Amino acid sequence: MIGFANAKINLGLDIVRKRHDGYHDISTVFYPISLVDVVEIVPSQSGVTTLTCYGRKIDCEPEKNLMMKACRLMQERYGAGDVDMYLYKHIPDGAGLGGGSSDASKVMLMLREMFSRPVTQEDLASAATEIGADCPFFIYNEPALAEGIGNVLRPCEVNLKDKVLLLVKPAVSVPTKAAYSQVKPQLPSTHITQIVRKDIGLWQGRLKNDFEPSVFAQYPELEDIKRTIKDSGALYASMSGSGSSIYGIFSSAKLAEAASAKIDECDKYVIKL
Repeated sequence: MIGFANAKINLGLDIVRKRHDGYHDISTVFYPISLVDVVEIVPSQSGVTTLTCYGRKIDCEPEKNLMMKACRLMQERYGAGDVDMYLYKHIPDGAGLGGGSSDASKVMLMLREMFSRPVTQEDLASAATEIGADCPFFIYNEPALAEGIGNVLRPCEVNLKDKVLLLVKPAVSVPTKAAYSQVKPQLPSTHITQIVRKDIGLWQGRLKNDFEPSVFAQYPELEDIKRTIKDSGALYASMSGSGSSIYGIFSSAKLAEAASAKIDECDKYVIKL
């Protein structure tokens, strides 16, 4: 069985407050994009569960990989059998794109189908929270307002059809824990959903990512990339999540490709939305 685990971008990200448990309450819109990892799962040939990775290097022992954690959860809670899993990694890590969470959620969905487990989407999403805060989003995989620690989801009406995304991933990666340690939580003056419902031409300067000030101070090259994208005609430009990927939304592939040509020494993707 083969599946495709897609990435996401954040449309705005407000860090609302620090919680008593040390986590932060946020408000953001998750938007799925068609940059994907490839996941293959077959019945185990050895009677034990294995994970083999190809493509981009992953600095993580297989047993600690979110895919393996998702598989163990499905085995222990829902009686899934042993499998051999293969991952072709294409989505950059440490980029604010949710690749690891997407891979884990895809494993849960595929094992539910492979072993014909009568688990509702809602129950699967609830279980996915134990793997990662944004894993439930990838169970539904539709544009969503995410609140709480990113696990409280509501459908969000935002339409970027016919727009083109330029996604830029520089060599630097931003550790999520370190990024959160530098932020200053604050209540936003306008809720994100009120902004994204407006024309995208009105987003810049209103739809903000609260990670940007501290992350850009530490990695000024990220701010330079965002500025280049904005100056190249993007309708909206932002960092995704806690970084380090920067994206711009354009009205055409021609404009997105012209902007991409101005940026060197980065991984770059032009994606139709």
